[in-house]
Amino acid sequence: MIEQHAFHALLPQQVPILRRRALKLTANEHRAEDLVQDTLLKAWTKRDSYRPNTNLRAWLFTILRNTFFSDLRKLRREVEDVDGACARTLFEEPCQHHALALKELISAIANLPDAQRQPIVLMGAYGYSQLEAANACKCTVGTIKSRVSRGRSTLNHALVYELA
Repeated sequence: MIEQHAFHALLPQQVPILRRRALKLTANEHRAEDLVQDTLLKAWTKRDSYRPNTNLRAWLFTILRNTFFSDLRKLRREVEDVDGACARTLFEEPCQHHALALKELISAIANLPDAQRQPIVLMGAYGYSQLEAANACKCTVGTIKSRVSRGRSTLNHALVYELA
């Protein structure tokens, strides 16, 4: 016959007392039940370290308390995200796509005629206003508007045909 560990008889007697203590700690019936289950599981896995002539209840209460505080520390770091809104903010597109798109844009801008490239770079990259770009290019605001419009159209066609 297989010899049974003392836990087979002693552990079930302690469950109601553990439940009451867990309920006092958590103030939540479901969390208390989970805490008791975790405590019993930890006690069962470490049953060989229990000494039969020692206080089993105190040993289990220590496991219960330590498990409770460990869970509490974990809960403080967790963010409740029921609808996934927080997870969506943490999502980041792979950066290599952006780097490739930027290289394609720079290449397409480099292929523009100088009269179109200069106003697009001044206004797009350096943030010049139309008047400031017109003064830098020594032309009128209307000329800058048409050069930027033609340059954007040329860039659009170049980038669309590059993707296709």
